[in-house]
Amino acid sequence: MSAIRTNDLTKQYGSQTVVSKIDLEVEAGEVYGFLGPNGAGKSTTIAMLLSYVHPTDGTARVLGRDVRKESAEIKRRIGVLPEQYQLYDRLSGRKHLRFAIDSMGASDDPDALADRVELETTAVQRPVGEYSTGMKQRLRIALALVGEPELLVLDEPSSGLDPAGIRLLREIVVEERDRGAAVFFSSHVLEQVEEVSDRIGILVDGELRMSGDLEELKSKAGAAVKLEVETNAVFQELLTAVESVESVTGCAVTDSGPEAPSLSISLSSGAAKADVFRAIEAHATIEDFVAEERSLESLFEQGVAEASR
Repeated sequence: MSAIRTNDLTKQYGSQTVVSKIDLEVEAGEVYGFLGPNGAGKSTTIAMLLSYVHPTDGTARVLGRDVRKESAEIKRRIGVLPEQYQLYDRLSGRKHLRFAIDSMGASDDPDALADRVELETTAVQRPVGEYSTGMKQRLRIALALVGEPELLVLDEPSSGLDPAGIRLLREIVVEERDRGAAVFFSSHVLEQVEEVSDRIGILVDGELRMSGDLEELKSKAGAAVKLEVETNAVFQELLTAVESVESVTGCAVTDSGPEAPSLSISLSSGAAKADVFRAIEAHATIEDFVAEERSLESLFEQGVAEASR
């Protein structure tokens, strides 16, 4: 059963189409990175999945349930971290957790949840109004984890976190995925999405421009890796050996000078780098090399550029 499945999901406000015919599927036990520039429609999509707003057209099912008809059942089985999550300054962190646990009918230990997000015992007993921005975000993450949800919906979860908090967030996302939960991770911080996501989707102007496995998307968009390799010699037998390596999509001599001849090699998969180096070293000596991997940011920029044409 899919954790999230949408079909032609659409939202219009008057004559403006905010989300247009999105077909999306997220499986249990995977992290799906949901990307898009400001105003792309990410928050509206999440609001429809959570039944905060109703779609104008199309359907959405979460954990096998229709978001329009069975929203109450869905909310009992998911954990949500909205971009803006209201906390109450006068209540302690522990009271926030206790209230959430009781409301969900869960059996979590509030102190164990606080410990998991590295909120110290003294801190969790203090009023939230005394918390720093990062401490408040850690508490919000803990609240989303109440009841061991089958699906975590995280909207800009790293907001306000310091590097240690961001590291912790990544660890929690991976732990939840390994537990079997699905994680829908919406963020504009591309590096964080790339580090934890099994698949990604790029939303631009309300349309899902790209969706799929990150390495596959890199491959479809062009070379995943560019290698510039300096060798002590370049000759046809060497070029043939490199070109025969699976995933090599191009090989050209870029400098044939006697002191530092070099090759420019394109690969569709970063995993093939070791095979390329072995092929070269069977015929020549590698003097130096530079590897440039196609990043998630370049895919994101490509999606935006294609939308503007």
